[in-house]
Amino acid sequence: MIEVVASMARGPVFLAGELMECLITFTNPMSHLSTSASCEMLAWASAQIHCQFHASESRVALPAQGNKDVQAESNTVLIPSRGERGQCVLDTPPKILFCDLRLDPGESKTYSYSEIVPVDGPPSFRGQAVKYVYKLTIGCQRVNSPIKLLRVPFRVLVLQGMPEPPFPQDEEVSPSNPFLEEEEASRRDARPLERALDMLMVTTSRRCPHMFNITNMRGKVAKFCIFKTVYRLGEDIIGTFNFSEGDIPCLQYSVSLQNEEEIQEQYQRRPGQVISVTGHGRHMESCLHTASCHFSLPIPLNVTPGFSTDIVMLRWCLHFEFVTAREPPTVLQNQSEVTVWTGAEHVDVDTFSWDLPIKVLPTNPALASYMSHFSGTNSINI
Repeated sequence: MIEVVASMARGPVFLAGELMECLITFTNPMSHLSTSASCEMLAWASAQIHCQFHASESRVALPAQGNKDVQAESNTVLIPSRGERGQCVLDTPPKILFCDLRLDPGESKTYSYSEIVPVDGPPSFRGQAVKYVYKLTIGCQRVNSPIKLLRVPFRVLVLQGMPEPPFPQDEEVSPSNPFLEEEEASRRDARPLERALDMLMVTTSRRCPHMFNITNMRGKVAKFCIFKTVYRLGEDIIGTFNFSEGDIPCLQYSVSLQNEEEIQEQYQRRPGQVISVTGHGRHMESCLHTASCHFSLPIPLNVTPGFSTDIVMLRWCLHFEFVTAREPPTVLQNQSEVTVWTGAEHVDVDTFSWDLPIKVLPTNPALASYMSHFSGTNSINI
């Protein structure tokens, strides 16, 4: 028996275009003192990245061959998505880790796999109608035996909707130290990621107050202010209401953070298909006789930023709901010497809603790794 362990040291979340590194260890767990101990052999092992796509048949109309289980005709042919649901929409060329590995009892050997996460693929996404799942697959085979597959799921964040960078993408001109070639090489590898994160910080740090007058058919209810409409995963969305400028009494309001999953028209199962809406937090507050108030809604680290592919589009918005009084609520009081203030027993109300589109972008993948449900590690016995 050989134990195979794959571990992503930096974490299970990556930006598209980032270098992914994984350490893969092969161990013969038998002690050399055991009477049944023997050498173990593997013919070869390879690793590659693939993205699996799956769609709900009741919501997405794919071509006839687009949503089938992938099965190899022979167990001796390496197909990384064998046995997976849906179809493989992206994969990288396989990289050979070794050929003819021999492990003595108690011996282990570790190999390093590295690959650039493709930039032309979709982000990781688990929606109501569509799923995109990334996995690193390690294939191993003994002589004259079926191929065994070890899969390590991970998450990919894609920077879509970002403005073009204001600086050139060519190599920077700077003095180099011939005695620190390895350090210089690692710095060059890190520059694309650093540039992307710097641009992400600049884009989401710009603050420009946006003012909105909230009105219904009877008049002005309040003035709403939000300081920006572009956010990173993990940020708090903060907004303020000023009810003192309103003509219509507002009894209650609620704000929900929502994403909308819309299937592109040519792939919709039915014309005018309903958009799938998912909520990710809600703030509700009673505000009668309140001059001003504010709310704060955190964006979870484990949600998917907005994106668009040929099949699906994901958008984000703030969904507001307001309850207003048709007439100012009166306060009743008794006729005795002591006045008792009580709320009105019946109030005629109107309700209305409003959606404010916002843009949600990725964050630093190291930060998102803390809240990932993937461990970045998996193992198998061969």
